[in-house]
Amino acid sequence: MKQVFCAILILSVMLLFPTRLLFSQRQPLGIFEGSSDIGDVLRKGSVTFDSLSMRYIVAGGGENMWFVKDAFHYVWKKASHDLSISSAISFVGTGGNAHRKAGLIIRQNLEPDAPYADVVLHGDGLTSLQYREVKGGPTREIQASIRGPRRLRIQKEGNYVFMSVAPDSGRFRSGGGSFKIKFDDPFVVGLGVCSHDNSVLEKAIFSDVEISSDTRAGSGESSLESTLETISIESKDRKAIYTAASYIEGAFWAGDGEHIFFSDKGLLYELPRAGGVPGVYDTGGLRNLGGSNGFSPDRKQLAASNYVGEHKSMIYVVPAKGGEPRLLTPNASSWWHSWSADGATILFAGMRNDNLDVYSIPAHGGSETRLTTQPGIDDGPEFTPDGNYIYFNSDRSGSSQIWRMKPDGSSQEQITFDGYNNWFPHVSPDGKWIAFLSFEKDVKGHPANQDVMLRLLPTAGGDIDVLAKLMGGQGTFDVNSWAPDSKNLAFISFRLVRR
Repeated sequence: MKQVFCAILILSVMLLFPTRLLFSQRQPLGIFEGSSDIGDVLRKGSVTFDSLSMRYIVAGGGENMWFVKDAFHYVWKKASHDLSISSAISFVGTGGNAHRKAGLIIRQNLEPDAPYADVVLHGDGLTSLQYREVKGGPTREIQASIRGPRRLRIQKEGNYVFMSVAPDSGRFRSGGGSFKIKFDDPFVVGLGVCSHDNSVLEKAIFSDVEISSDTRAGSGESSLESTLETISIESKDRKAIYTAASYIEGAFWAGDGEHIFFSDKGLLYELPRAGGVPGVYDTGGLRNLGGSNGFSPDRKQLAASNYVGEHKSMIYVVPAKGGEPRLLTPNASSWWHSWSADGATILFAGMRNDNLDVYSIPAHGGSETRLTTQPGIDDGPEFTPDGNYIYFNSDRSGSSQIWRMKPDGSSQEQITFDGYNNWFPHVSPDGKWIAFLSFEKDVKGHPANQDVMLRLLPTAGGDIDVLAKLMGGQGTFDVNSWAPDSKNLAFISFRLVRR
């Protein structure tokens, strides 16, 4: 009789709460399939899933999620194709290592040296998009423009991964930056915690966890998003400085190294290196600027490429503190690219008779001098700091490659010979490096919204190194954007967002 009563009681409970009970019984990890320690973990991690609050409490140890191998606790499921995973994340307790991490992780597999991408919240509030492009390779990161957001999201769209953040319970917005990485189906996706101290366990709470395959929901119309970023040429780590729902272009540094400039909707903006709200810079009434602008070496004058009439660009020189613009190149189209070290000469790319060539002109005004005469495109001219050479890109050999010549146009020689289209060589202030933008071999010109790479070549010769893979193109790297210390570069990445 007692057994019958118990059976009836259990059946009644199941009838009253069928979904919750079955969910709890059949899916002890909620939407996930497994829970594993990855790598060399001294203290075993764990996960507790509360089916009532739909929260995951993940405990993880491990020395780090960085370098060429990882050590952490991972709650995961197999996945394929495009997706996003989002969650609110908070650490349990205060203190602990400032570098402890809790995040949303996409990995090729469960091996400790697997390729991966994640969006992680650090113990000190730093939020970043981390990635290892190849098995056993180094880890890189893009630091978000805000610290300590309440909710995080990582999205995989094709071969790109994006970070989004929500400072509170409101809508997600871009955390800035993206990178190109290829995952083969199937891969794994889930939640991870690393204590950054192998002798202890750290806990984090993941709530409102959602995995969605509809990463491009909306009306189908795309809008452009731009992110101003900096990158260290030593570590290759990136930092998102500013994100805009518009097309910004032509980033360059001020001489003090504390401010970065860029163009947006025809105006020039100034932004502190640490980020913040940009302010409009006085260009003396010029209101249709492109992305080819820059200060003279003494920072007393600004060369500005301003569009007039039928989308034709002319170069003006404006006092750096504001004032009346002075027309320098009456012939259109002309795009500024470089000042000589003494400020006496300006280099520009000029379209004359349907041929784009490199020209020089006295900064105080005068006649232009044509320095290249080959048919096709010669663009992006730039003086070396010592004034001994001019670097530029040319397609005269069949694809766009980096060339150099003497300041008078003599001794023109090709510098790069590879399967990419290379544009806009920029020489570091110390004269040791040439950074440039590379398009795929089938891309004509330098259009926006393309798969591109920032690459680095020693001026003394040697191997070309890849600094970053991103969506970019026109506007990403048009003018010299080296920091004065020759250790960092500024550039602009793009993203097409479905609304």
